[in-house]
Amino acid sequence: METAKANGQEPYTYLRHILEHLPHAKAVEDYNALLPWNYTPALSR
Repeated sequence: METAKANGQEPYTYLRHILEHLPHAKAVEDYNALLPWNYTPALSR
């Protein structure tokens, strides 16, 4: 959560995004997209 905060993310929103998308990640690129510095809140909806 501290990394999410350090990257300007709202922790609850970021965690919710991770928990929703992690089960669908299959490739390394999918996991990389979930990292806080790659996360864009507008794309999560």
